[in-house]
Amino acid sequence: MAEKVLDIHEKPDALRWTVLSMQHMFAMFGATILVPTLVGLSPAMALLTSGVATIIFILVTRWQVPAYLGSSFAFITPMLAANEIGGIGGTMVGIVFVSFAYALISLIIWKSGYRWLMRLLPPIVVGPVIVVIGLSLAPTAIQMASTVPVVTESGAVEQVYSSTHLLAAAITLFTAIGVLMFFKGLISLMPVLMGIIVGYIASIFLNIVDFEPVKEASWFAMPDFYLPGIHYDFVIHPEILTLLIPVVIVTVSEHIGHQLVLGRVVDRNYIKEPGLHRSLLGDGLGTLISGLVGGPPKTTYGENIGVLAMTRVYSVYVILGAAVLAIAFAFLGKVMALIQTIPQAVLGGVSILLFGMIASAGLRMLVENNIDFDSQRNLVIASVILVIGIGNATLNFTLPLFGYDVNFTLGGMALAAITGVLLNVLLPGRPKQLIE
Repeated sequence: MAEKVLDIHEKPDALRWTVLSMQHMFAMFGATILVPTLVGLSPAMALLTSGVATIIFILVTRWQVPAYLGSSFAFITPMLAANEIGGIGGTMVGIVFVSFAYALISLIIWKSGYRWLMRLLPPIVVGPVIVVIGLSLAPTAIQMASTVPVVTESGAVEQVYSSTHLLAAAITLFTAIGVLMFFKGLISLMPVLMGIIVGYIASIFLNIVDFEPVKEASWFAMPDFYLPGIHYDFVIHPEILTLLIPVVIVTVSEHIGHQLVLGRVVDRNYIKEPGLHRSLLGDGLGTLISGLVGGPPKTTYGENIGVLAMTRVYSVYVILGAAVLAIAFAFLGKVMALIQTIPQAVLGGVSILLFGMIASAGLRMLVENNIDFDSQRNLVIASVILVIGIGNATLNFTLPLFGYDVNFTLGGMALAAITGVLLNVLLPGRPKQLIE
């Protein structure tokens, strides 16, 4: 293992601290602001809550885990569907209940250990579900890359094909690919951010950027808080809960994978100390705070691990500094206004690569765990998950609760994940676990 530059509890001097933390924040920046942009939330609030959630995570894990929490991609499709049912307010309530699910799983792991969870979530279930996350978002990426919203005479908004916007998307996409493939060092860890920057510059020359919002914005501005009881009523929609809560199956397994890889990078066993229950609770509390003020669900970031591995700077103080800088950036009105002028096509271009890489990560999990597809058991589980998830199959049913008939909806990724877990439990044979 390469020699550490800074270990977990080593504190750099002020100048290095600032530079290293700034580097870390920008590595997370592109992906963190992309999610809220796609689901109709404030990028400033996403940035603010990512910083707050990271500080909470560090405290809950007893200053032992150098992990940064950003916006979760797994919730994009369910949140878009939830917005249609109960608006942004209903989605925020659903996110709060997602945090409760994290807390419940954390409590159970604290009392009973983690191996039961590994038996429920082997790679043959988790891998195909991750593939579904990426591929279910593919139509969204293509629409963003090739169309532009136009208001018709009747007031409706239609997506109209635009070759100019498709060109901007292509420039963005190939820039991100070029950075990923041909650059070294820190730049290679920021394909999303670099793609957005180059695509944005190209969009200026293509005359599809409107700078008026930047001119009107003040230098310092409060992020757009979205608070229960003020901006929306705290109303529970069972249909939204059935869309969002099952996604926890995926994000928990993603979290476990991150903790295992991070532990190998910094030479520690984070599953045992400070414990999986603490790191999951940190995720849950970060998601709770985010949902209460108008931000997306949070998750640990793979980009974080990449930066740590490259720099060999493992200091939790550097992560803390990145969190503080993210909070500060959220209050820079002109910066946030500039971000919101990014054309839809630019975000679509980088989304093609990003969503595809999410799907590829699921395939990589299957390959790395040597999943045998000569096994009928594995073939059945993967096939059913993929078709239900990508086909966006939906299950509607009604249950009588407290004297009322309540409609429930399970669809797409959530239904695919639950079906995969049930097949894994019911079909004969012992699956290969994520960890033994």
